[in-house]
Amino acid sequence: MPKTIFQKIIDREIPAKLAHEDEHCIAIHDINPQAPVHVLVIPKRHIARVAEAQASDQAVLGHLLLSAATVARKLGLEANGFRIVINNGRDGGETVPHLHVHLLGGRPLAWPPG
Repeated sequence: MPKTIFQKIIDREIPAKLAHEDEHCIAIHDINPQAPVHVLVIPKRHIARVAEAQASDQAVLGHLLLSAATVARKLGLEANGFRIVINNGRDGGETVPHLHVHLLGGRPLAWPPG
């Protein structure tokens, strides 16, 4: 299977504006932001989508959420709030088959989305 765009960013084959990086994940600013702050938190280990995650992925999944909260604090979103979204499959809005968490904030976000 060819590398996803996220794998290429993780491997530094494609540049991206970093918001956070550690040994387990990378967080980048989305190139097509849907809010004033739109960051993608991506595991370095490839997991295609949340529906395909295994019990052995539990630590990585938890780390993604904790990392999203860390990035939200760094970007000043904690006081007014933010949204975390994980898309799964075509009908869920998934466009890249590499699990990632969308961190959105910087404005009021309506509910329900879409």
